[in-house]
Amino acid sequence: MKQIAILGSTGSIGTQALQVIEEHSDLYEVYCLTANNKVELLAEQAHKFHPAAVVIANEQRYDELKALMQDLPDVKVYAGARALDEIVEAGPIDMVLTAMVGFAGLTPTIHAIKAHKTICLANKETLVVAGELICRLALENRANILPVDSEHSAIFQSLVGEDENPIDKILLTASGGPFRTKTMEEIAHVTKADALRHPTWDMGAKITIDSASMMNKGFEVIEAKWLFGVDARQIQVLVHPQSIVHSAVQFQDGSVKAQLGVPDMRLPIQYAFSFPQRLPLSGERLDLFKAQKLEFFEPDLQKFRCLAMAYEALDRGGNMPCIVNAANEIVNRAFLEDRCGFLQMGDIISETMQRATFIKAPSLDDYMQTDAEARRIATELLK
Repeated sequence: MKQIAILGSTGSIGTQALQVIEEHSDLYEVYCLTANNKVELLAEQAHKFHPAAVVIANEQRYDELKALMQDLPDVKVYAGARALDEIVEAGPIDMVLTAMVGFAGLTPTIHAIKAHKTICLANKETLVVAGELICRLALENRANILPVDSEHSAIFQSLVGEDENPIDKILLTASGGPFRTKTMEEIAHVTKADALRHPTWDMGAKITIDSASMMNKGFEVIEAKWLFGVDARQIQVLVHPQSIVHSAVQFQDGSVKAQLGVPDMRLPIQYAFSFPQRLPLSGERLDLFKAQKLEFFEPDLQKFRCLAMAYEALDRGGNMPCIVNAANEIVNRAFLEDRCGFLQMGDIISETMQRATFIKAPSLDDYMQTDAEARRIATELLK
């Protein structure tokens, strides 16, 4: 029985991971569940899966969670960021699914790596912010990092069995989001309700907005660089509205290997848990006769400038991706709270990139200070 800690169990990835664990309860067991604010759902999950511990990141909600857990005296209840860092180091844990949203996932992932845990990575910001540091720590501590994002899982699956065969190009697919066919004039007036209507994937609000701006795809480009050891020029983004080809790899002989399937995040989650085995998975199967056509388009970098800025951040290196991530978290939240226009998000991120202190070779402390500085700058620009 593999013992799994799920960081962010109440989110989209976390809840689907629990479905996978429930379907294969003979193979996997939940050791720990964590959430930021959703105490009721966290308590409900704990009653169903009986983990050894639960952690609520928001310390102000500890008493509320404790009250909901009083009939489960064997389940330890903790709160706060330090508790998140410490729980992933627990001896019985085999795998840590990092499904927390944003910068908050960085330090728990570092602690899990240093504790030699296998990382099932669904928190892309970890590699976006500190990819070089994370990869070095993983190598030093012999901690495997298995991608959970559907695109990176597809690339990973395409590379299995290829050993040392060089990658010519990574073909990173993107749905294009809800605004793929809209003009700049139309995009200028979209609302959060418009942006939250993703055409193919059911995700949390933050990542859905990032998908609409294509910042999410930009982050995936940065993540792919660190996961697969390629340069930015080797990563090509293809807009693929059908979301059937989840990504592909082109090799030096011209061959292209791709992973296809229906849009179901349980598949990459389960593959990370079971690698190198493939387990049965309930649900819909891909029918290429019904799919009829597979379309691919170049992304419009003028219309979706967030993708262009991610490439720029990757090219500049250092703490620049950390700056972009911090500014994006601020404007994403502001857009969801009707304090920022859709196109204004890109303006503020760009200005933050210009104003924030650039550090070519940042330490972990530098990343922490950069995140705080960039958030302050972006917040001031919102006023």
